[in-house]
This record gives sequence, C-alpha cells and structure tokens, in this order.
Amino acid sequence: MTFSRRARGASLGLVLAVLAILGGAVVTDVPRCPEHCRTEAAARDPQPAPSKDPAAVTLTPADGATNVDPLGGITAVASSGMLTRVTMVNDADKPVPGVVTPDFKTWKPTVPLGYGRTYTLTVDARGPGGVPSELSSTFQTLVPSDQTEVSLTTPAGHPLDGGRFGIGTVVVAHFDEPITDRAAAEQHLSVTTNPPVRGSWYWFDDQNAHWRPEKYYAPGTSVSVHANVYGVPLADGLYGEEDSTATFTIGDAHVSVADDNTKQVSVYDNGNLVRTMPTSMGRGGSETIGDQTLTFWTPPGVYTVMDKANPVIMDSSTYGLPINSRLGYRESIPYATRISPDGIYLHQLNATVWAQGNTDTSHGCLNLSDENAAWFYDFSVPGDVVEVRNTGGPPLKLTENGDWTLPWSEWLKGSASH
Repeated sequence: MTFSRRARGASLGLVLAVLAILGGAVVTDVPRCPEHCRTEAAARDPQPAPSKDPAAVTLTPADGATNVDPLGGITAVASSGMLTRVTMVNDADKPVPGVVTPDFKTWKPTVPLGYGRTYTLTVDARGPGGVPSELSSTFQTLVPSDQTEVSLTTPAGHPLDGGRFGIGTVVVAHFDEPITDRAAAEQHLSVTTNPPVRGSWYWFDDQNAHWRPEKYYAPGTSVSVHANVYGVPLADGLYGEEDSTATFTIGDAHVSVADDNTKQVSVYDNGNLVRTMPTSMGRGGSETIGDQTLTFWTPPGVYTVMDKANPVIMDSSTYGLPINSRLGYRESIPYATRISPDGIYLHQLNATVWAQGNTDTSHGCLNLSDENAAWFYDFSVPGDVVEVRNTGGPPLKLTENGDWTLPWSEWLKGSASH
C-alpha cells in the first residue's frame, strides 16, 4: 500500500504520540546543533534583556488632592506595562466597584463618588519586563455649599412616574433651589419617547423648566425623563443632590373644544365626537377691588387638564374677590375638573342650567349640568386637551397652564441651549 507524503507524516505523528504515551523512545534523523553552533547563532541574533523598569502608571486625582469632582475622571492609567490589581475604598472602608479595559491599561469606577468623602485608590502593576510595583492615591471629594433636588411632575405638581396621562402632557422639572446655570442644568435633562417625537425645554423661571413635544403625543407613546444632575454645578456652590427619573405612558386622545359662539363643549375621543355639552362661560367685564382689577372672562387658548376633585371648595377670596362682595362666593362644588392654576374648572352648577348653551354667567369657569359634569369628570385624565375658542378678554397666558398656546417657534426660544 502506498501512502502520500502528507499521510505518512500524519501517521508518523500518531506513532510518536502513541509512543510518548506508552513511554517509548524514538530517534529521528533530524541533526542536532552542537553547543558552539547555538552560541554563534545567539551572537548573530542576540535577544534583548528583559526590561527592569516598573510600569508607568498615572493615578487621577493625585495623592492628597482635595475638592475633587465626584464625577471628574477618576482613573488609573498604565502608559507602559499593565494593571494587575486595582482597589478603591471610601473612608468607611467600603469598596468602590470599577472596570478595567481589555488591555489592562485603564481602570475607572462604575459608580459616582459621594460628596465630602475620602477615598484611597491602590494599584498593583507589572512593567514590560514583569517588574511588579504598587502605588496609591488618597484624596477628598468636594463638599457643596448647597445642593438641589429635582422633582419630575405634571404642571399641577403630581409625580409623573408610573402614570398614564393625556396627549397634551407637559413635563415639569422643578428644582428646589434657584438655578443660575440653566444651560448646565438643561444639558443633564433628557426626555426620550417611543415613538420618537421632537420636543424642547422652556424655562419659566430659575426653578422650573417645562418640556413638551412640538405636536400632541400619539396615544400609546411611552415617555422616559431623566434628570442626571448629581455632581453637576448648577450655581455658585450649588450642586445636584441626586439623579431623578420618571417613566409614564400616554393614553387615548381626549380633546375637548369649548366654543363660545355656540356655547357648547364638543368632546372627542381618538378623533370621534362622543359628547356635546351645553356650557356657560365667563360673563366678561371687570371689577376693581382696591388697587386690583379682576376680569371675568374665560381666556381663549389651549389648556390641559391639571387635576380634579369631587367636591372642591371654591372661594373667590383666593384670587382677590372678597366673599362678601357683590360677586363674591364660597361654595362646595361637585365634579370639578381643573384646567388652570388660577381656578378655572369645568364643573357642575345646576343653578345655571337655564343659561348653559345660551348665556355666559360665570366668573370664568365652564358651568355644566350635573350629568355632564359627572361624565366629564370620569372621562378626563391629567394632560387631556381643552381648547377654548371665541371668548372675549385677553388670551391664555403661558403661566396660566398655557404651554400649548405658545407657538413652537416661540417655545424654542425658552430653551437655555437654543
């Protein structure tokens, strides 16, 4: 039988392996280089001596550093050699987790550090030639003069997280301290939606930023809000205290149109007209109380449902009209759905049923019958849209829950990063 050269080589390898297992010996014809041959070869191609230098490692921050930013680039970096062991502990001897790059050149913590704490970073390393070394850095993080929390809420101040809201929902990031560096704060505020929508922040004042999309959300949209402000300087000596997050969903498309020409409220559910309710809106005119002039219009504009109560105590003195004045009042009103921070509601008032659908008699609210008010109360969720059209008086202001009244081009101007 004839074997190919490749087959004979494979067979020989198998024989050698078997003999090795069995303890046999095989003498081959491969010549062995004598000692002087190896010496001459080494002289012609000498091997470099192993390096005796330790690894070149830089620890950041340096030993003894103070006022260190707790998010500010805490690292151990080997520019030569490699890291073999890295530990970091705080002043309570609690380990700080970290991660090293695949080439064992760089380590960094995976969690933010605390304010006003002392940390020790210890590194074992090995140089290019295997020479071991150890070094460490002990440093202190900064102590803020003041800190601020961020709450993520609806315009009425209710938490967003876990809720289901209407298609006009506005996100409010409320800081409990004045923010002078709005741009820094806004860089750490984010809103993501599925499906994606275009949106922007608008700063109402130094403590409140509102976010809304360019157009109403689509029903079923999921929304996630992040305020990653921990460790971020937001004013002189003021830092973010902790991060905040909120996730919520958008429900059905509820849009109600109150038209003073017809004195009807047309209610749409996902584009379908589901109810028409006669109403009596603001009577108009004004009343001067001391140095204050009060108007009794229902301002035209785009509102959203803020909240609701059954009943709610309505007291004219809360906006400057004494209870005992000619137009003053204090009453317990059932089925009240609020659309403005200054007290405009769609609510039951059976005393004006005679006027609903034909005559405006209220101080600014939208009066409804008992049946319609109860139905609308049950139907509504915060963030539902209520459009008021063709009424007299000044238009709805931004500060009166008029986020959607402002044109998009003007809304963009309220961003600190515009």
